[in-house]
Formats: sequence, structure tokens, C-alpha cells
Amino acid sequence: MATVMPEVFFLPAATGQRLCVHFPARGPLRGRIVFVHALGEEMNKSRRMVSLQARSLSEAGYAVLSIDLLGCGDSSGDFGDATWSAWIDDVTLACGWLRRAADAPLWLWGMRAGALLAVDAASQLDEDCRFLFWQPAVSGRVLLQQFLRFKAAGDMAEGRAAAVMADLRQRLDAGEAVDIAGYTLSPQLAQGLERAQLTPPPRARQVEWIEVSARSDGQLTPAAVKSIDAWRHAGCSVRGHVVNAPPFWQTIDIEDAPALLDTTLAAMAAREAVAQ
Repeated sequence: MATVMPEVFFLPAATGQRLCVHFPARGPLRGRIVFVHALGEEMNKSRRMVSLQARSLSEAGYAVLSIDLLGCGDSSGDFGDATWSAWIDDVTLACGWLRRAADAPLWLWGMRAGALLAVDAASQLDEDCRFLFWQPAVSGRVLLQQFLRFKAAGDMAEGRAAAVMADLRQRLDAGEAVDIAGYTLSPQLAQGLERAQLTPPPRARQVEWIEVSARSDGQLTPAAVKSIDAWRHAGCSVRGHVVNAPPFWQTIDIEDAPALLDTTLAAMAAREAVAQ
């Protein structure tokens, strides 16, 4: 059978346009999936894996749409223009487009910071949501700290890292943008990220939570276990998976994680089987 070819287009937005890649479903439509990418260089490092997974999901019967958020990739604006609320609007815009193109249950597929954005965007939608998480960040505050450390990395040997981090925080709190590893971080984006928590939105239904680990024990991180318990307590059906693979979103060279692709497809197929 012929490989599904993606449709690449610009989606008009309130400010400029957003680059989108749509992989239409092959065969009977099983669901709609909107991919929400990671932050900064993590987005760039994970593009190949996301494309491979999107293609395989489309061949399994899912319509998949990925969107470059405001100031990211080939979308309008610079990274410094981005705010958390604008990114939420972009995700809901993508969901609306895919809903018109394909009528089926909605999945939000979030990678790292994209998982935080996905749950915030889901609160703005008027439909039930299912979630596919790849290495999700459970706390925006922690992710922001990690991002800011890129600026302080060069000062660690001189013992100035703490002072650099404190200065970055003060400047952001004062409403000033800061430059981090080639990215201009606006105070509005920093504030939104810091407030973000991976908590279940009102109409969350199912979650496939997948972590990548170099360990062979197959154990989720303690933060993931705690968060999953909270989602289950809220009434969501959550399944956690651990894949032995490289952390491709942060490696120097672009790396593949075939086991992650297989685990994701198997998890989605299992959900489909239960639904039937």
C-alpha cells in the first residue's frame, strides 16, 4: 500500500499564520490527534521522532495534525513574541481545524512542555479529550528552572550560577525579556509556564503516559507516579508505560527511539480494542 503523504499548509491565526502538517488517516477513521510540541531546542531535536510516529499513526487510522506554535519553527513571529495564552489559542485553533476535517474522538499528544499546554488547552474545548503524553513535564516551574539553567551553565565553574539564576528571575519578574541559549523568553511566557501544572481538565477521559528511561527496571519516575494517581483519583483511565530508549529530545545528535514508536502504537491499539 502507498505511504500516506502529509499535507503541509499555513493556518491563518489571530496573529499571522501557523505552519501545520496534516497526516490524513488511512482506512477507517479511529480518532483525531493534535500534536503539541516541546519547548525550544527540545522541539527541534524531537521533530524526526514526531514525524515517524505521526506517519505510523496515520497508517493505523488516525488523522494527525502537528502545529508550529507562535514564534516556533516556520510559523509567524519570533520566539520572543510567544505567550502561554497565545500558545493555548494555537492549540485550540489546531483542534478546531482538525475537527472540521475529521469527525472522531480527540486525542491531544503532548511532548514535554507540550503536555502542559495540552491540558490547559483542553479546558477551553467543548468536547471530551484523550491524552497521549511523551515524557510529560508535570510542573511548569521545574521546566522553567531547567530552561533558565542553560544561561547559567557557563558560569557554574566560576560559582556564579546561583547569581545568574537570581538575576534572570528578577528581570523576568520586572517584566523584562531574557535571552536563553539563542531564545528570547518573554515574561508572559515565563509566567504562564511557571503556573502550569499537569492536572486533569474537566473533560479528560483517557491518558497514555509514556516515559523514556535508560534504566532497565521499567519504573516510572516518582513524579509521574504521583501525578498519575491524581489523574486516576479525578476519574481518568491512565496507563503508564516505560520505554528503554535514548532521551532523543536532548541528545547532541538526532537519535531514533524505535521502541517508543512501537509502544505508542500498541498503547493506542489497546485503547481501541477496549473501546470496541
